[in-house]
Amino acid sequence: MFDVIRIPAFKDNYIWLLRKGASAAVVDPGDARPVLEALEREGLSLTSILVTHHHADHQGGVASLLAHYPAEVFAPAAESIAGASRPLHGGETIHPTFCDDEFQVIAVPGHTLGHIAYYAAGCLFCGDTLFAGGCGRLFEGSAGQMFASLLRLASLPEQTAVYCAHEYTEANLRFALAVEPGNRRLQSRVNEVAVARAKGWATVPSTIGLEKASNPFLRCGEPEVAASARRRVPGAVDEVAVFAALREWKNGF
Repeated sequence: MFDVIRIPAFKDNYIWLLRKGASAAVVDPGDARPVLEALEREGLSLTSILVTHHHADHQGGVASLLAHYPAEVFAPAAESIAGASRPLHGGETIHPTFCDDEFQVIAVPGHTLGHIAYYAAGCLFCGDTLFAGGCGRLFEGSAGQMFASLLRLASLPEQTAVYCAHEYTEANLRFALAVEPGNRRLQSRVNEVAVARAKGWATVPSTIGLEKASNPFLRCGEPEVAASARRRVPGAVDEVAVFAALREWKNGF
């Protein structure tokens, strides 16, 4: 089992540093500088880089990291990732050299068409697909693709730790409460997150169980969620249509 270290980057990104002994992997290094600083501070050698999708804030630091460490780079085969040496489609099992753990690669198109997630040792690294309290925008994929991807992640064990790539939780939960104001677990979560953020604490990782209980994008079959969506899009007759209505609503919320 590896340890996970949170590295803040840019305005609200999280880069995840995975440590086992003196070796390390990094997930979605959009910026090399804070990663290099963390490696030096922790006395670690970078052997593996895992990328979920092609957006610059997730892979912009790869080239600079490779100038310092000869790391293997796991990345979506369908997307252009600088320095990628291990192209992946989803469905593979990989063994990054920094540890003995087995990583499952999960195809999660929607935010981008080639987006992938990594699952190992009870930890999910899902980039911009599933957020704490929300989900990513549909920049390339369809609502049907994204909804299927979210259901794929929701099928993981409920205790799975969800390491998403942004600190969006507070804003996401404001929207969730507008969608499902009668959800008592959501109400409690809103209060818990407000306290955490007031103290400057991170709200990530979440868990699959918590997301299923309070994230509207994983609750499209719940009567209150569906009713809220249908007030905006009366023709939202199935869960995919409910999801599409929610995602469009969130875009302008």
